[in-house]
Parts: sequence; structure tokens; C-alpha cells
Amino acid sequence: MLDLAAEVESEEYYIKIVVVWYFSIALVKQYDTAISYFIRPVLEPWTHNKALQKAVESRRLDKETKEYLKSLKINGRKKK
Repeated sequence: MLDLAAEVESEEYYIKIVVVWYFSIALVKQYDTAISYFIRPVLEPWTHNKALQKAVESRRLDKETKEYLKSLKINGRKKK
């Protein structure tokens, strides 16, 4: 299902937010599967960074994981 969500491309704010929340929850609940989408960035930069931000704001991740997620932020690179 993560592959399907990663393929969603839209300029509509609420559609982008749905993808953000989907991936942020995946990072909390299925970290080992979801993290690969951030190590090799496949999402649009805004979506990538916002999903990381929302995951970092979660109370369900430990401090070390949050610091690692922060290090995965991208700066305006295009989707690969």
C-alpha cells in the first residue's frame, strides 16, 4: 500500500496532506518498511519533509529515532 500512496501526485493541499499523514503513521507503526521511502527519497520534497515532521511530533517514537528522521530532511531535491 505504501507504493500506491507514494505514486499519488497532486497539487491539491488536502490530497497531499492525506499522503503526509499516511506516511507519518507508517513510520510510527511500520518503521522498518516505511523508512526505505525516506532513505531513498521517492516522495515530493514537501510531502517527504512534512511526513518526517509529523512523525517526529509523535509521542510514539523514541528520541534517537526522531533525531535520525530529522537528518533525512531534503532541501528542494526533485523526486527520484
